[in-house]
Amino acid sequence: MAALSRAASCLTRRPQVQPSRLQAARAMASSLFGHVEPAPKDPILGVTEAYLADPSPDKMNVGVGAYRDDNGQPLVLNCVREAERRIAGNLNMEYLPMGGSIKTIEESLKLAYGEDSEFIKDKRIAAVQALSGTGACRLFADFQKRFLPDSQIYIPTPTWANHHNIWRDAQVPQKSFTYYHPESRGLDFSGLMNDIKNAPDGSFFLLHACAHNPTGVDPTEEQWREISHLFKVKKHFPFFDMAYQGFASGDPERDAKAIRIFLEDGHQIGCAQSYAKNMGLYGQRVGCLSILCEDEMQAVAVKSQLQQIARPMYSNPPVHGALVVSIILSDPELKSLWLKEVKGMADRIIGMRTALKENLEKLGSPLSWEHITNQIGMFCYSGMTPEQVDRLTNEFHIYMTRNGRISMAGVTTGNVQYLANAIHEVTKPN
Repeated sequence: MAALSRAASCLTRRPQVQPSRLQAARAMASSLFGHVEPAPKDPILGVTEAYLADPSPDKMNVGVGAYRDDNGQPLVLNCVREAERRIAGNLNMEYLPMGGSIKTIEESLKLAYGEDSEFIKDKRIAAVQALSGTGACRLFADFQKRFLPDSQIYIPTPTWANHHNIWRDAQVPQKSFTYYHPESRGLDFSGLMNDIKNAPDGSFFLLHACAHNPTGVDPTEEQWREISHLFKVKKHFPFFDMAYQGFASGDPERDAKAIRIFLEDGHQIGCAQSYAKNMGLYGQRVGCLSILCEDEMQAVAVKSQLQQIARPMYSNPPVHGALVVSIILSDPELKSLWLKEVKGMADRIIGMRTALKENLEKLGSPLSWEHITNQIGMFCYSGMTPEQVDRLTNEFHIYMTRNGRISMAGVTTGNVQYLANAIHEVTKPN
């Protein structure tokens, strides 16, 4: 019995860790990540957080880059709902290839390069499905770093803030080129052309295909032709970020005009496409990266390398959103409905621009607000100072990024007058 008692005691006894050893282990774990500081808040997502925490019934969020209907609610397009109905219970959710949905890629290339593009027929385009426009830019940045390690990227001033993060994390050196003219609230075309001219031959440039973010300022067709000609002289490589095709003017062909001009002039180009805005597929993360190559053999090689970059990053892209896009763009009836709906979204935003400008003028503002309607796309670069934006938030519960960028998608017939009154109050001379 005594032996059994001792055995039971041994089985139930827990090993004791010496306090000194336990403290040392905790100290080691603490010091391992002790140097990690909290990351700064994203300037756009931080606006939404502050808006959600505000209890005021008058609050407005014109900072987020997502479309809202005229009741201020998120919108799911009818063409998307119909595509989802066709998908439900009829299609499997197996892995896509590393390069993504072939059908989605085919339809994306038609949208960007033209339905009857000779480059598509000649199989000169290396293309992969990407995680929306952000993922497409990042894949290209990594490709640039891997195969042209001594190159750098010229990025417009200003640009979408995440562009800097993307090329920084891909370890591609960045330089800036002149774009926006603060005094005129328009394009600094002479400054832009000078910077293109003075850049080393063969430089990489990031260009916004349409609806420049954050300014809403685009070159005219004639200016694009001059830019393209100078790129040709300097042997520069244009990489287009096209996040708003169809969503800017309501016409996808018109919004792709800059790309078509460069193609006509014989450039090799890169292009990042996104379906977040123009199909409302924000959370589905559907996009496409394409690179126009010299011939089919080169395109095959480039695509294989893009897939190799994607493999350790996310293996393969998500399937549901890709199915939605491919069904809509390949079905004539659904594509027609999409064209109607995307034009409706663009027209509502254009209408809100007109209404905001007219309300400011009716209030007797001594300032010129012509830039509100001269600019295009989701964002209006208002010209307000950070201090004026702070007043809008603190006094009127209106939330936007401190650079004065207004998301016109968040403006409705119900709140446009309130917004105009607030802007007038913070901008009128003392």
